[in-house]
Amino acid sequence: MSTTTIDRLRDTELSYRATLVGGAVSVFLLIAILGVVFPQSIWANLFGILTSRSTLSSALRLAVPITFAALGGIFSEKAGIVNIGLEGLLIISAFTAVITTAIVGPQMTIVGLPALWIGFFAGILASVLFSALFAVVCIRFKADQIIAGLAVWLIALGLAPFAATVYYGGVNTNNLGTSLGTWTVPVLSDIPFFGALFDADPSVYMMLVAVPASWYVLNRTAFGRHVRASGENPKALDTVGVDVSRVRYAGVLLSGFLTGIGGAALSLGLGQFIGNDQTMVNGKGFIAIVAYLFGNYNPLGAFGASFLFAGLEAVQIRLQQVPGYAVPDSLIQTIPYVTVIVVLALVGRTRIPAAAGEHYDTGDDNR
Repeated sequence: MSTTTIDRLRDTELSYRATLVGGAVSVFLLIAILGVVFPQSIWANLFGILTSRSTLSSALRLAVPITFAALGGIFSEKAGIVNIGLEGLLIISAFTAVITTAIVGPQMTIVGLPALWIGFFAGILASVLFSALFAVVCIRFKADQIIAGLAVWLIALGLAPFAATVYYGGVNTNNLGTSLGTWTVPVLSDIPFFGALFDADPSVYMMLVAVPASWYVLNRTAFGRHVRASGENPKALDTVGVDVSRVRYAGVLLSGFLTGIGGAALSLGLGQFIGNDQTMVNGKGFIAIVAYLFGNYNPLGAFGASFLFAGLEAVQIRLQQVPGYAVPDSLIQTIPYVTVIVVLALVGRTRIPAAAGEHYDTGDDNR
């Protein structure tokens, strides 16, 4: 692909995303104007919800599992391995975090480490182990990556509720009676609206650090260059003496690590694992895939998309609590998912890594 073509695609992409951002700002301004003109209308209530500190706080918390799964998906797919099993990794890490904390004892401390954090790290470890199995199947045995990813999801979807049933007698675990809580930064937490950034769940701070850190690793380090080369031109990477398989293993394991943080934070933030239907994860892993596609494999863009979906989820939850309007709850609940469908229809401009999904063997020229 020529430099001119790449520049044209980049300009088109920037123009496309600028249009979307401009459209979102325009919608917000329209809601604000309608809220002022009709102070007793649903528009006024909607504007109040959008500018509420509690909405921002909720959106940040809801964005955590989506963002971490999206970051994990970026590293895996940038390395050339398509990992659609992110949903399964979220499920298994969420369940493992809670069950480990319960077994240790929610109020116990081991070697100075509270049980909640032991459970947190156990959830991450479970996700890494599942991703390692996925990596071996896809890289060593060259299984179809889509089928293997679906298998990870389906195994986790069945295993977690089954294990909960064996241990608790039902698909939902007992409430731990404790959670990760909040970390408050004095003074800064008192800032109107944006103070929610400084009075948040510990996982929110982790997310705000992980996003720029992931961008830096991908774009400013040798490891990041190897990951990108592995997904774009593995033969060139192999030619300069870098083991492509090792880079791909690292990318998949890192995806398991990051997704594990999101899953553990999801369940420990609530203090319980819910295994009904699609479990408490409820599609967040698949939304994460949409988020990083929408962000064009850029951690910053993926976070923006994740926050958008989480914000819509937070808004629809609060809209259901507004009295006096004959809007069915079931209709309001579709808002985030309709947005996902719209975004899916618009991500056709995203450029997928050239070698993503393709197997590679050192010295193999048939690609």
